[in-house]
Amino acid sequence: MYTTSNLDVEKTRKAAFEINPLILNRWSPRSFTGQELGDKELFSLFEAARWAPSSFNNQPWRLIYAKRNSQHWNLLFSLLADGNKSWCTNASVLVVIVSKKTFDYNGKPSITHQFDAGAAWENLALQAVTQGLVTHAMQGFDYEQAKRELNVPDDYEVMAMVAIGKRASREKLSPELQKHEAPNDRKPLSEIIMEGKFGNKVGLL
Repeated sequence: MYTTSNLDVEKTRKAAFEINPLILNRWSPRSFTGQELGDKELFSLFEAARWAPSSFNNQPWRLIYAKRNSQHWNLLFSLLADGNKSWCTNASVLVVIVSKKTFDYNGKPSITHQFDAGAAWENLALQAVTQGLVTHAMQGFDYEQAKRELNVPDDYEVMAMVAIGKRASREKLSPELQKHEAPNDRKPLSEIIMEGKFGNKVGLL
């Protein structure tokens, strides 16, 4: 079982029930070193995403990426909101996740395509933790421009952008961002689970 932890996580995150520490150790830093990633290291993340579950095994997710200092970096970077540009400039890779809205086998709408693409993103994020990398998913970019500039077909929907890299110290960030550079907590389990019907409270151990 994965056991690596860090002080930031230990200070702010406590699981109410036993879970794999890998899950607690995944969070979303903004401070990156700018170190470049090789294809082998990067493609292991994409391989993890490939094995996510999906309705009818449709695998609707597609991952459009650009490595820093590559010919495609400026295009993906230009899609970002200014606030995200300020820290994404040191990311190693940017990835735009898109999802196919219809099933391959019959062409009909897939109700769960977004849910399925989210599973692929989580696989990628957890794999990154095992490799000593960090990821930060965001909606702060121009979706319409992304669809247009990245030649995304009409039967695909732009979902999110992800920054990937090696974590740097929080001191590399602006004073304002430094305040938020820590793992956050979660709502208690009693607020998110309901037995039988919506709103039914559950007595926890």
